[in-house]
Amino acid sequence: MEIPVVDFGAFSLREEDVADEQMLNLSKALQSAFTDVGFVFLKNTGITQEEVDRVMTISKTFFLQPEEEKRPFSMKSFAISPNHGWLHLEMERLNPRRPKDLKESFNVTSLHPDIKWPSGAVKGFQEIQASFFQRCKELSLRVLRVMALSLGLDPEVFLSTHRFLGSEGNETTLRSLYYPAVNHEEVKEGQLRCGEHSDYGSITLLFCSTGGLQVRRRSGEFIHVPSVPGAVLINVADLMQRWTSDHFVSVVHRVLLPPAGDSSTRQSLAFFVHPDDEALISCFDGSNKYPPVTGGAYLDERLMASYGQS
Repeated sequence: MEIPVVDFGAFSLREEDVADEQMLNLSKALQSAFTDVGFVFLKNTGITQEEVDRVMTISKTFFLQPEEEKRPFSMKSFAISPNHGWLHLEMERLNPRRPKDLKESFNVTSLHPDIKWPSGAVKGFQEIQASFFQRCKELSLRVLRVMALSLGLDPEVFLSTHRFLGSEGNETTLRSLYYPAVNHEEVKEGQLRCGEHSDYGSITLLFCSTGGLQVRRRSGEFIHVPSVPGAVLINVADLMQRWTSDHFVSVVHRVLLPPAGDSSTRQSLAFFVHPDDEALISCFDGSNKYPPVTGGAYLDERLMASYGQS
């Protein structure tokens, strides 16, 4: 299994319109990738490496602060958006059969004006994160449009259920992730930087420049994901698999520990796209393969599993 690389230049964020033939070619490429592999690298999306680097830099500055500087921005501190904010090291367990993950993160789930943002040593944090959120939102909606066309559907089937990205009524999240250096003498048995899991919502956009990510083949074997400079890694998430009656596949992935003696850190940015909370998701082909579920109810159930483990 190889993750295909698709040139998205014809429908990049720099382009206003796309020719029918180019859209057809893109839809065929994404259908093949999401049916066979579940992942695709998109290059020439219009999101630049400089934009990614800005978010990585300001995020790392935040993560390297003392804990007392980060604690006021902890997740669950924001009544407006309970999933917004900082998650400390070993707070999340994505594989319930393993110890908690060796990572910390910051979730941007709400752009509400009443949300309090880090400042001081991380001046510009709000502007940089919010700007990148909007760029990812724009790209996501373009990808969803192409995905709908690849299934022979009206694009509004997906677009009409993702109307509130970045506002109340939708839990789409830009997550900055930081994996600190690992002391192998202190690692618990079976512990990983990020345990085996599949994503919850519609699609995920991932920006990372270093190794460690693996995806699982249908055979059960894990393979390393290569680095494709300047490309965005996009994968199908679980609710999209349900939505498409397993036509598109959501694939399990994980982040390994570095080898013993390797003291490097790791960063990535993930944009988790979710349908609107009240959107009712039912199988696109009219089958009853999966029961209808709202976007919000499905996400709540999955988040409870990640954070509810003792």
